[in-house]
Amino acid sequence: METRNHNSTPDIPDWWESRRKKYNMGLIISGIISYILYVILGSILIAPHDYEFEITIFGFIVQGFIFLIAILIANLFYNLGAFTDKHFNKKNEEKFRQRIYNLGYWFSVALSFLIPIFIVIEYFTCYANLK
Repeated sequence: METRNHNSTPDIPDWWESRRKKYNMGLIISGIISYILYVILGSILIAPHDYEFEITIFGFIVQGFIFLIAILIANLFYNLGAFTDKHFNKKNEEKFRQRIYNLGYWFSVALSFLIPIFIVIEYFTCYANLK
């Protein structure tokens, strides 16, 4: 078995693959939290005004399926990190690599919260002035 010097720079694809599990766990956790916020905010802010807003098992299954597709797409975009690292990190700096990873990670996690944010925006643009 080959041992690697801890001071040497890791292979770029290996570096990115070693962090994919953390990336996916972040997506899953943020997706679950986002869905919980959607249910809570939608029930409190939208449902009293829009009787067509409902949380059903069918909707849950459909949204779960869409969420899985979103994770697959996010993993395709995750590969852009390794591509960017390989083609733009000319000095092979760990700091550059870590910044690209963090930027992609937090952007992807933040995207999960767009729907709860849209619920709040819908409330304030459509229903807040009705009280």
